[in-house]
Amino acid sequence: MSIETIASWWVDAGYRVVLTGAGMSTESGLPDFRSPKGLWKEKDPRKLASISALFANPGEFYEFYRMRLAGLNKAEPHKGHLVLAQLQKERLLNAIITQNVDGLHQKAGAVRVIELHGNLGEAVCLDCGEKYSSKALEEKDFPTCRACGGKLKPGVVLFGETLPSEALRQADMETRRAKLFVVIGSSLEVSPANYFPLLARDVGARLAFINLEPTDMDDQAHLVIRGKAGEVLEELYAKIKSLSV
Repeated sequence: MSIETIASWWVDAGYRVVLTGAGMSTESGLPDFRSPKGLWKEKDPRKLASISALFANPGEFYEFYRMRLAGLNKAEPHKGHLVLAQLQKERLLNAIITQNVDGLHQKAGAVRVIELHGNLGEAVCLDCGEKYSSKALEEKDFPTCRACGGKLKPGVVLFGETLPSEALRQADMETRRAKLFVVIGSSLEVSPANYFPLLARDVGARLAFINLEPTDMDDQAHLVIRGKAGEVLEELYAKIKSLSV
């Protein structure tokens, strides 16, 4: 019944927006952060993934991100990523807001992707802002900018940094336009990402969650579907197509 309901909402909605979190990426083999098997289970994020760590413990900092890049280089989009990209191509999905930094939505073919936490596939100079491919982080032990000699950091938001203002502006704009807002694979524990679903509901959108595990915000959703993102989205796409003919 839940799949039929959200499929009907999807077809009827004039503007659809999706928010994806780490649960979307775990199905591609990438670890999340806060689960029992997550990246932070035995590691202190502020000692590895913060601006202060970059300066105080650069060796450990770059080793940690090279480990993440090695995993990312092996990861491929799963069927859920492909479904969302296809829905965009068919103009049945207007925007993807993501907490993920892996670029798998774009790799699957999605175009309108708003990255709240940056992209691990990039590197940026802390001094001049010059951007490089993440391969620059692997060229030497302590990578520096070829333009000015400043330190390079991964193109992601580190602890101690603010989220990119333009991404937040775009996410806010898309959320306010949504008639259907769907959260996929997010625990909704991190701000400000967990603000957008409530904003969408407040401005009149239908709100649906597709998650493997419950969240503290489930009672705010009009509909909650429990399951793996890839499997649910594949079934949902088939139902949307059957209603669209």
